[in-house]
Amino acid sequence: MRRSASLTLFLAILSVVCGYMFSNASWIGKVGMSLFYKEYNFLKIWWQGALLVFAILMILYALQSLVQRRAPVSTARVVHIFALVAAIIGLYLTYDDFRHTTSHRWLGERFHIGGYLFWIGWMVISLYLLVSKQNSKARKKNIGMDV
Repeated sequence: MRRSASLTLFLAILSVVCGYMFSNASWIGKVGMSLFYKEYNFLKIWWQGALLVFAILMILYALQSLVQRRAPVSTARVVHIFALVAAIIGLYLTYDDFRHTTSHRWLGERFHIGGYLFWIGWMVISLYLLVSKQNSKARKKNIGMDV
């Protein structure tokens, strides 16, 4: 439980940094959000962006923790590795999009860093669960399945 609290605190701090970075889009990026992409106006307010990032990271953490507790060890590892690979691919595609889509490029480097930090947060969740020990109830279930 104590390690879980430290991960949650880390994700909360990471979310605040993401929200702050999203709110620091370039001037032209903020104008674009106000005129053309109104559905993203909430990102201009740091705490709203931080709250969204934190909620998404907590949902991902809850889902992966559920798999960690309920699934056999081998299945849980495959799920966490798949999630890690998905986060790495997401990071690459975000980078590629920010470099090659003109309207996204104009958002500025600070906004981009906020996007990259989200993916890094998901990678941290996956790595944390990969290296942590599985629940004893799930281990007992796995021992029974090996017979």
